[in-house]
Amino acid sequence: MPTTSDVEMDVDVPESSSSTAYPTDTAAKLAMMQTHAKATAVRSIEGWIVMVTNVHEEADEEAIHDKFGEFGEIRNVHLNLDRRTGYVKGYALIEYTTLEEARAAIDGAHNTELLDQNVQVDFAFVRPPPGKGNNNAGGGGGTLRGGDRGQRGSNRGARSGRSRSRSPGAGGGSGAKDEDL
Repeated sequence: MPTTSDVEMDVDVPESSSSTAYPTDTAAKLAMMQTHAKATAVRSIEGWIVMVTNVHEEADEEAIHDKFGEFGEIRNVHLNLDRRTGYVKGYALIEYTTLEEARAAIDGAHNTELLDQNVQVDFAFVRPPPGKGNNNAGGGGGTLRGGDRGQRGSNRGARSGRSRSRSPGAGGGSGAKDEDL
């Protein structure tokens, strides 16, 4: 019986359409994912979210679809309304299925007019560019990691020189309890 290393397997190669304006190599894809501030865009759970700012207060979903529908299939549009006035708060979130559609919307609609206002368009979810941000390589959204909320002696979630076991002689600890420190 032949082994899998002896049998030549056919591999499906994805078809590359020559009409696509966007290259598929890694460097080009990373370039497509860069925002105006040189941060790297991050895909949401279901698609690529584009944020439109400086949206006119009287804009509606139809105006958004008219302006941004030409760049690709819009999966979802979200317009937050001010509860007091009922007008749009000034931004819209538009979800596209593919990176190419989202990039086309950003390139095609950034600094253009929508209802007599100049709108700015960029990716909604980004990873900060290297060297910027809060020096917290793991993210965290601005909260302290490790569960330190001002509790004296709290070691929950933080890495320390002690082992996780609190048993005497179980490795690395001096046997001292938190109250003794």
